[in-house]
Amino acid sequence: MLQMPDGTQLADMDHTFTTGGLQAKQVPQITVTTPNGLTPQSGVEMLDLLDASPTPPVTAVDLAGNVIWWYQPVGTPTDTVQPVKPLANGHFLVEFSPTSTVPSDGNPLPAGTLDVVREIDLTGATIREISLDTLNSRLATAGMNYVASDIHHDVAVLPNGHWILLVNSTQQFTDLPGKQGVSTTVLGDALVDLDTNLNPVWLWNSFDHLDVTRAPQGYPDWTHSNAVLYSPTDGNLLLSIRHQSWIIKIDYGNGAGAGDVIWHLGYQGDFTLEGGTAPTDWFSLQHGPSFTTQTTSGSFGLAVFDNGDTRVYPIGETCADSGSTTCPHSDVDVFTIDETAKTATLTFLDKLSNYSFYGGNAEVLANGDVEYDLCTVPTTPISTSAVEVTPNSPAETVWQITVSNANAYRAFRLPSLYPGVQW
Repeated sequence: MLQMPDGTQLADMDHTFTTGGLQAKQVPQITVTTPNGLTPQSGVEMLDLLDASPTPPVTAVDLAGNVIWWYQPVGTPTDTVQPVKPLANGHFLVEFSPTSTVPSDGNPLPAGTLDVVREIDLTGATIREISLDTLNSRLATAGMNYVASDIHHDVAVLPNGHWILLVNSTQQFTDLPGKQGVSTTVLGDALVDLDTNLNPVWLWNSFDHLDVTRAPQGYPDWTHSNAVLYSPTDGNLLLSIRHQSWIIKIDYGNGAGAGDVIWHLGYQGDFTLEGGTAPTDWFSLQHGPSFTTQTTSGSFGLAVFDNGDTRVYPIGETCADSGSTTCPHSDVDVFTIDETAKTATLTFLDKLSNYSFYGGNAEVLANGDVEYDLCTVPTTPISTSAVEVTPNSPAETVWQITVSNANAYRAFRLPSLYPGVQW
């Protein structure tokens, strides 16, 4: 479909073309299995790869594991790709940046390291981008008293074309728990709303809205947020804060909100867990939540990849007592969230016989199956797996892709590489 300058559309027949090939050493080592003879949700799998060089970090494959599209940025080995987001115009939004702990670890970055959010088309051409330096210049011009140290982990794309960037900065505090009489560097996250011209128009700072003395993972990396979701139903934001083991809801109000924290989901939060055993079945150091229903407030569905690094057990019980074949172990959770009753009901819980200590994501596919990404599988050499399973209990594996010599920060199913097209 071709959109003309006057708004008219010209439809044409489908065309096929061959893109430039990868060198043999760049092709990812992929294995695909369908062990139970079930039919997976159609589409393509987008892989956001880490530690994969010389394989391109942005790689899309068909369900047989064949590479059909890839993108290789020019940066340094310090750069990671987090995340890859499809846009309504057929482009992709890609973020390249060093790890989020860089502002507090004191290590200098190699020359040429990227810290940008970039819109690209399918040819790999840059359509537009915003760098960390440009962001800070525009924050100052807008009169916002904030200097970002790093752009990291996620970007939310809103229906009105705005981008919500996840950034961080450090502040100094004295007399924090366990650190009386000393000054402590604390790394905290913020959200910056960019309009369609990539100018900042709204800012949320974790230091203004969260208790800095609650630090389950210690300091300096106090929050380590890793995902931002926009709720179309009420115009607010969900933020996954890994180092709090919380997902919080923020009063964004489509850009008019005060930024107050409306609720905290997770252990020691505002919700009662139903359909599971508290505290063990609350997620721990989670990644990659996603909405599973069209309604995104009131009563709605939410999928979460529960890494399980610091899973909490009742007094006297350990991971080994829980019946898991792997300790620690990761889980895949699908909740029904009731904001009025403040209940989080587990409607799907897959206790995995595997463990990914970081990364990953979970989603419910169009056919009702659940897909999750085991970012890092404990093998030698490293590997990563994305798995589609049935939504029943026990879940059956429908489709699985394993990539050797790489981790996948996220892996997710797209209908195709083109908006509005199902392959």
